[in-house]
Amino acid sequence: MAGIRDIEVVVFDVLGTLVDEPSGLRAAIREVVPASDDAFVEELFTLWQRHREVEERRIGQGRRAYANTAAIDAEAAALVAGRAGLADPAAVARLATAGRRLPPWSDSVACLERLARRFPVLGLSNAGRTALLHLNAHAGLRWHQAMSAEAVGAYKPAPEVYQLAIDTAGCPPDRVLMVAAHAWDLRGAQARGMRTAYVRRPVGDPPTSADAFDRRFDGLDELAVALTEG
Repeated sequence: MAGIRDIEVVVFDVLGTLVDEPSGLRAAIREVVPASDDAFVEELFTLWQRHREVEERRIGQGRRAYANTAAIDAEAAALVAGRAGLADPAAVARLATAGRRLPPWSDSVACLERLARRFPVLGLSNAGRTALLHLNAHAGLRWHQAMSAEAVGAYKPAPEVYQLAIDTAGCPPDRVLMVAAHAWDLRGAQARGMRTAYVRRPVGDPPTSADAFDRRFDGLDELAVALTEG
């Protein structure tokens, strides 16, 4: 268990790490535009993702006031609806809440339950408070506490988001382990002194040769074994 031997609290990213956000969004798009072929669904999905990335970046750069994911997803849903010619307000409204209905990866629920028997386990997500509440219920994610970046009016990798987790953990940052499938997320946590564990996911952001995370795992089963049996 080299690199994570003295961890007291485990913090998980949610979107992409514990739930499969891309497949959930694609499913929501297919639901409201059922006649679309795969290529068009992918075009609409890309439009959604690009809008979110751009707007979160603008917020991080101070070029837009903070807006939570509910607001940004509503904007993205409107863009998708316009591109798809979708005029049903109820369908657009349901699409806007797609982020509440994302499927968990197959190892997510069991890993959380296993680790929660030994450690305080926290969620730390860019998802807004209400979206995170419903997502946790839908995906069956069980936490000791789930925190939204909305609490500090910022998005990861802003340092104040990781500080929120550190303050909540109530122990030195080098005893808090951040687990994520996104190297950019772990770099932000590392910059605040947190320990880091990368978990490979098909939709994640893999580390580069320059990244020096404490551990890397192919799945959450490996992580759970390392933390509970080492």
